[in-house]
Amino acid sequence: MATTPALSAPSAGASFEKTTIDRRELRGEDVQIEISYCGICHSDVHQARDEWGGSIFPMVPGHEIAGVVTAVGPEVGRFSVGDRVGVGCMVDSCGECEYCVAGEEQFCVKGNVQTYNGREYDGTPTYGGYSRQIVVKDRFVVAIPESIELADAAPLLCAGITTYVPLKHWRVGKGTKVAVVGMGGLGHVGVQIAAAMGAEVTVLSQTLSKKEDGLRFGAKEYYATSERETFKKLRSSFDLILNTVSANLDLDAYLRLLRVDGTLVTVGAPPTPDKVQAFSLIAGRRSLAGSAIGGLPDTQEMLDFCAEHGVRPAIELIAAEAVDGAYDRVVSSDVRYRFVIDATTIG
Repeated sequence: MATTPALSAPSAGASFEKTTIDRRELRGEDVQIEISYCGICHSDVHQARDEWGGSIFPMVPGHEIAGVVTAVGPEVGRFSVGDRVGVGCMVDSCGECEYCVAGEEQFCVKGNVQTYNGREYDGTPTYGGYSRQIVVKDRFVVAIPESIELADAAPLLCAGITTYVPLKHWRVGKGTKVAVVGMGGLGHVGVQIAAAMGAEVTVLSQTLSKKEDGLRFGAKEYYATSERETFKKLRSSFDLILNTVSANLDLDAYLRLLRVDGTLVTVGAPPTPDKVQAFSLIAGRRSLAGSAIGGLPDTQEMLDFCAEHGVRPAIELIAAEAVDGAYDRVVSSDVRYRFVIDATTIG
């Protein structure tokens, strides 16, 4: 075992504490990474505050990890010491089921191993990127292109892949009309990716306070959902709606914004069940779908795409001491648009 400094939540809702955790000794297929930066995802807040239930404490959150390789196991051929790399939401899967073989490890039949607040197959709790070092199987490590700064790359390991996969799966491209609901940590990246794919992008946000940013990120139109006329004006307008918010919405109202055969894809996770009328789907042969993260091939593809097209998250770099306050600001939507922890401040 190797000991490394970390930032830990000792119990649900408790303030973070600086501590140390153990990382396993390097195995044959392992990559040891010195963490430079780790993004804060809204799901970190949900899990550290046990809002979804089943949280494992003490908890070291973080699944938006960017850093540099410091050692590799003898069976590793893809990475070398000094490489710039990232780790996202998973650190293991069975590697044998049909989904793992297809490079969609997020759907592993056995269940993938989450980067934090999960358990290895032997029952050992997993600890995430709010730390100085992590040891991960090489299969779950991706290369960060040289043109992307490590601090910018961190949020792409969750926010980037979470929005890239549904846009790719539903074949967004030139001529596609896409609406992105929410201009937060996910939404501001989704707007950029959809625009880079060639889509005509509209932002649907509660207010117009972030309109200038949305247009700068590539949106052609920007509407406030708090204005009743918005839903009348935009009826039957979109081929795809990407819902990035974690709040319950009037899904029937949003479904009516879809064209025939359109799809509303949810990537946010609201705390209570949503409701929908069947006729909102039947009337236009519309679909309501969900999407999570992506497998490792798509994650690497996403990073390369973002490097090629200049897609970058807007970040606010913070020290370890500011994480508690950052959590409160995430909940109140007081960040433009993603907090990133400078891991050197952890210890």
